[in-house]
Amino acid sequence: MNRTELFALAESWFERQGWQSFPFQTQTWTAFLQGKNGLLNAPTGSGKTYALWFPIVLDYVKNNPQYKTKHKAGIKAIWITPLRALSVEIKQAAERVITDLDVPLNVGIRSGDTTTKERAQQKVKMPDLLITTPESLQLLLASKGYEKLFSNCSAIVIDEWHELLGTKRGVQTELALSRLKTIAPKMRIWGISATIGNLEQARQVLLGPNSEALENSVLIRAFINKKIKIMSIIPEQMDTYPWRGHMGLHLLDEVAPIIRRSKTTLIFTNVRSACEIWFQRLLERYPEFAGEIAMHHGSISRETRLWVEQAIRNEELKVVVCTSSLDLGVDFAPVETIIQVGGPKGVARFLQRAGRSGHQPGKESVIYFLATHAIELVEASALKKAAQTNTVEDRIPYLASWDVLVQYLNTLAVSDGFMPDAIYNEVKQTFCYQSITPENWQWLLNFISAGSQSLQAYDEYKKVDIDENGCYRITNKATAMHHRMSIGTIVGDAVMNVKFLGGGYIGTIEEWFVSKLKPGDVFQFAGKKLELYRIKNMEVLVRKSTAKPSKFASWLGGRMALSAQMSELMRQELYAANHNGKSPELVALEPVFRRQRKESIVPDANEFLIETFKTREGYHAVFYPFEGRFVHEALASLLAYRISLLSPISFSLAYNDYGFELLSDQEIDMQNVLDNDLFAPDYVHEDLQKSLNATEMARRKFRDIAIIAGLVFTGFPGKIVKAKHLQSSSQLLFEVFRDYEPDNLLLQQAFRETFEHQLEEGRLILALERIRDQQKVWKQCEKPTPFSFPISTDRLRERLSSETLADRIRKMTAAYTKFD
Repeated sequence: MNRTELFALAESWFERQGWQSFPFQTQTWTAFLQGKNGLLNAPTGSGKTYALWFPIVLDYVKNNPQYKTKHKAGIKAIWITPLRALSVEIKQAAERVITDLDVPLNVGIRSGDTTTKERAQQKVKMPDLLITTPESLQLLLASKGYEKLFSNCSAIVIDEWHELLGTKRGVQTELALSRLKTIAPKMRIWGISATIGNLEQARQVLLGPNSEALENSVLIRAFINKKIKIMSIIPEQMDTYPWRGHMGLHLLDEVAPIIRRSKTTLIFTNVRSACEIWFQRLLERYPEFAGEIAMHHGSISRETRLWVEQAIRNEELKVVVCTSSLDLGVDFAPVETIIQVGGPKGVARFLQRAGRSGHQPGKESVIYFLATHAIELVEASALKKAAQTNTVEDRIPYLASWDVLVQYLNTLAVSDGFMPDAIYNEVKQTFCYQSITPENWQWLLNFISAGSQSLQAYDEYKKVDIDENGCYRITNKATAMHHRMSIGTIVGDAVMNVKFLGGGYIGTIEEWFVSKLKPGDVFQFAGKKLELYRIKNMEVLVRKSTAKPSKFASWLGGRMALSAQMSELMRQELYAANHNGKSPELVALEPVFRRQRKESIVPDANEFLIETFKTREGYHAVFYPFEGRFVHEALASLLAYRISLLSPISFSLAYNDYGFELLSDQEIDMQNVLDNDLFAPDYVHEDLQKSLNATEMARRKFRDIAIIAGLVFTGFPGKIVKAKHLQSSSQLLFEVFRDYEPDNLLLQQAFRETFEHQLEEGRLILALERIRDQQKVWKQCEKPTPFSFPISTDRLRERLSSETLADRIRKMTAAYTKFD
């Protein structure tokens, strides 16, 4: 068949569905059939899955004219998805194509959810089209004879590439692709990505800089005007002293009519604990939703999650409260409306969630923004502008992730072994390791085979043997088993299974939360009131309870911070508050701005605001860079350190996405701070190391690196090593490396990641350069202002329960407004 005949097959299929192919789809088909690699940039719900399943199937038809009578078994294409939940949707799309075209290909899924029986069947006969995850692909590379498994693979598609880019799972994928390029040289590599700021770089990371694959590649953009309707849920009365969390649940009565008007509504929260709370409060307030409301997040059992997803498709649910577990491309046609609770902290995340509604070509996406405190309405206004101008964040790729490379080398050593020179050349072709030196490589080989310089005396770290041909292999069966069980780069706190006494799995909660409970305590989890019976063999045994829960299940992981682009958009929107032509959100915030101007100012683009005031807690100095909480955490420590050099003084620190506070029992000489130019961007790295306990932060970061590199074993299923034991084991290794091997690549990586990823040092320097050029406006206030109030109350939150906090804030607000 020639290309015209192949395209006619595809176009007639589209016509039978009542659809018409988009130009980006036919462009992708053409490029694929020409043997090109590429990156497809298309919005969610635009038909991007068919843009690549079709050419894969058509290419098979083209190269196998007698495909109906002669069919050779084995993997012909691989589809990588970052979320297991997407696998079923992708499989259904592929099966729809091959069934309707009568092509004898079969589709299979290989992920953490694949049963032992299915794995055994796949070992005998792999599916023609394999849908898998980055981790499961690595596990296949860890199997004997994997080269034969992939040798006839003609294509690999990495779906939702923007989600993997900038994560260690993305690095894992880069390494896998570097191996597959050698095994299957004719294999085409394609990525599918939503819009991000650095699409061209995303293509380089996917295909490898300066590679033949990159030279023979295209970037295809789908120019589809996806309509997104963004509305803010604005309260009738605006509190002039806002604080985090005070508004969200107070707007329940505004949410209910939206739910009733829509076929299905998804309510997105940023964290799992908020998901649990919103589900319960909605059900308590509106019991008529019972049977039509559900919850979906990553810690709920797989069976429950799959049931919820299917129930959405079947139009059996009116509302689902969820987290990022439903962020990505699952196609739920009945979903008409999205409600975002709290600022999503990033444009891309917000637009991704908006795309869950109207998830079909030509349909309008509808999303409501529900602010959890008043100033978040500035974020809502900024997000509207971003959606109009299609402004989205860059995804910054990782560089020199030695822990992932150590794991990868062990993976190859577990299977058929590897020859170091050949693998070095492959690894150097990747974006992450393009700057690797022969010295780095030799250190890594020495590390996996001899335990590095400081661990040579311990056999357990000598995992890899070198045979007479110079091939690196893991021959110890226990070492091989431990490695296969530890493959992956997602590291979290130790989790424990929650089960009913009489049997029945509910989900997982983190060890630190369980440690706060005692038998008889009632807590809320997965929408159920549960009483803790006992903890046995790392399992939390519970029974149903009718008592009022004292706690909602919560998870560590911290709150998200504003992205760099979101911070910039928010500053621009805030500066607009001083000018005409304000958005509805800024108009609604006028009472807050009026109060702010009465006590201080609303800063303009060329102004950097500093406020000082005294309360019974002490002397407060509040600074407003509007750069996100991670930058503010570092900036607060940096400034506190620099002030202490002028005169001995101690501070307690508080920060949120908008600013940070230094609180002391003695007055800060602010004029001295300004005269000495303490916001200068010079010597930031050195001062940060002194101001923060950088070693302690790197020590905590090293725990994750040690787990990924296989230095510490996390345990067997059902017998997980406790978090405190993992921490103590990794800390011991950290101290050994720091004292005896300071040039250890993993140790250096821990410090680098602390500064680059946790403290966002690069962004901090840019913020200081911006502040240097702004006019410093120091306002000596008589009392806290609306801008400073959320920061102060966040500090109180650490010490008080939510009820006590609400009472305390009511009294504070009454005191501040008493003389109005």
